[in-house]
Amino acid sequence: MKVKTIHTSRTIMFAELEKVMDFASETGNFNDTLNENVTRKKTQSGQEKTTRYLKNLYGFDLDNHSFKAFQYFWSITEASEKPLLAFIFAIHHDTMLEQSISVVQQTAIGEKVTVERLEENIEKYHPNRYSAATRKSMAQNIGSSWKQAGFIVGKVKNIRTQPEISYRIACFAFLIAYLNGARGEFIWSGVGVKSLCINESKLRELAIECAKRDLIHYQYAGNVTVISFSHLLTKIGIHAIKD
Repeated sequence: MKVKTIHTSRTIMFAELEKVMDFASETGNFNDTLNENVTRKKTQSGQEKTTRYLKNLYGFDLDNHSFKAFQYFWSITEASEKPLLAFIFAIHHDTMLEQSISVVQQTAIGEKVTVERLEENIEKYHPNRYSAATRKSMAQNIGSSWKQAGFIVGKVKNIRTQPEISYRIACFAFLIAYLNGARGEFIWSGVGVKSLCINESKLRELAIECAKRDLIHYQYAGNVTVISFSHLLTKIGIHAIKD
């Protein structure tokens, strides 16, 4: 079975993505932006590879509800939040990155997220599929993606840390889970929500904050959770989604 990942060669490529998103926000055309070499690659080959990897991971398709939501949240998030926003979107489209969630979750704050542990995780899911050299390179790329999102710090030591999760970031993660079919408490099990590495109590606090900001409708009573996004979906321009 083919594994959907760009981490054999790249990371979440936030620096390149940021250039594309910021430029396209002015032109409104992502395909033209990608063809303009706004990522400033020195060769035609480098530009083509970068474009291909970015498209594989982010799609840039405004007919896709998830990307449309991503574009909207890109416009309302702070600059410091955008790497985490990109990470949440990317982890839904990259098998290897998704499969690494448990490694980061199970590493205590202040401890090392070692390349060896990431390699072992790759081997667990894909036994004998990759050479030792490829597996190590993939593990390093996966670690770099988590680092770009703020869950790992340090050029060499790769220390596990926890970025601040704002209500905007949480809302985006909740919304993507919803757009992928999750409802009620199942939203907490969404890939992007799990990747935030925070407990249910904190998730509920963030959901309350989102509701106060009129981003979602949230109710929790009698062990029943109701989360809906009708106002936000209308604002984004997404229609015909059933609760």
